[in-house]
Amino acid sequence: MNSDTSSLSVGGYLFYTEKDAQLARAELKKIEYLEARIDYSAPESIHYIYDQTIRERLFRTPVGWKYLERLHDFLLSQPDIAPESVIDIPLYLTFDGEVREQVNPARERVVPSKKRDRDKEKERFLLSVVLNVLLAAAIVCMFVISFVSENPNIINYERAIAGKYAAWEQELTEREQIIREKELELKIN
Repeated sequence: MNSDTSSLSVGGYLFYTEKDAQLARAELKKIEYLEARIDYSAPESIHYIYDQTIRERLFRTPVGWKYLERLHDFLLSQPDIAPESVIDIPLYLTFDGEVREQVNPARERVVPSKKRDRDKEKERFLLSVVLNVLLAAAIVCMFVISFVSENPNIINYERAIAGKYAAWEQELTEREQIIREKELELKIN
């Protein structure tokens, strides 16, 4: 066995990828942990452990399945355990090479096309440009209205106040002129 395949060999099985081999090594550690704590004199506890490991899908490689098979055979050999209560070992694998992923539904595995994403981005960009142009036009309109308006505001306050004072000055000048004329009339008569 060369060094490339030795890293892929675990528990008498030669795995196709390093990831699968690492998974099998982790399962070997789980098996060692269980074996250190399991009490074969209590078949009910073994039955419980067996059911839990299947329910939680603790073992997904042939290394783990071999251990489950050993527990399965042990439980079937026990007279206290009813054979119909021992569930079969489920294989979440099709034999054309694809792993069945019930944990990841098809909706999560489907990747949306990049074209739709680009179209959405293009629509959002266009909408953003249109809204920015409309907002800029609204701001320009507000400045024009403020500048043209006769009411004093921050833009034309100086002109409005100067115009108001000019009108008052003109009115005062006219009144003074009228008063002077009246005074002259009164002095002459």
